[in-house]
Amino acid sequence: MKKQVFYIHGGEAFSNYEAFLASLRTKPVRDLPGQERTSIWTDTLRADLGDDFEVFMPSMPNKQNSKYLEWKLWFERYFPHLRDGVHLVGWSQGGYFLAKYLTEETPPWRIGTLILIAAPIGPDEFGGEDGGDFNFDVTKLSLLAEKAENIALFHSTDDPVVPFSHAERYKEALPLAHLVRFSDKGHFIVETLPELIEQLRG
Repeated sequence: MKKQVFYIHGGEAFSNYEAFLASLRTKPVRDLPGQERTSIWTDTLRADLGDDFEVFMPSMPNKQNSKYLEWKLWFERYFPHLRDGVHLVGWSQGGYFLAKYLTEETPPWRIGTLILIAAPIGPDEFGGEDGGDFNFDVTKLSLLAEKAENIALFHSTDDPVVPFSHAERYKEALPLAHLVRFSDKGHFIVETLPELIEQLRG
């Protein structure tokens, strides 16, 4: 039977709608004609893991101004397709979502490995956004250790979006988690991430 991986991408969340509009007015425009798209590790995640894995990579709702309830509803729609031992991977906002969800809810299946990549841990200023309603009670973070057999934290000390101190706070709340420290990955907008493949293949 194939090993399952469920990956949740990043996004943005604003408590204040005007802050969201300001972001739309000022953020760089991407995917212009003739502009070469930068390849990142998520593009090849399925191929890198190979045929022994079944990889779920859903597009979460309204990622430019994410709402927790919408993401929760969509995440739970996949539950009938997942089974014990599934590996959950959340990058940035996706990691923030998984941390909140697992402090408040218990999935109907057992989690093999939970991997949080450059995940925020609390309200902060991320270039105009503040995490919106993804903020959660960090005193309940220890519950994650009860719901996942293994936890890994991937974070880079040069992350310009989510400071490395967020990873240190996760580690403090989850002392048995494996903190994988990088110094040159930024916010993990990188072409390859072999360390993640190794972690998932375990």
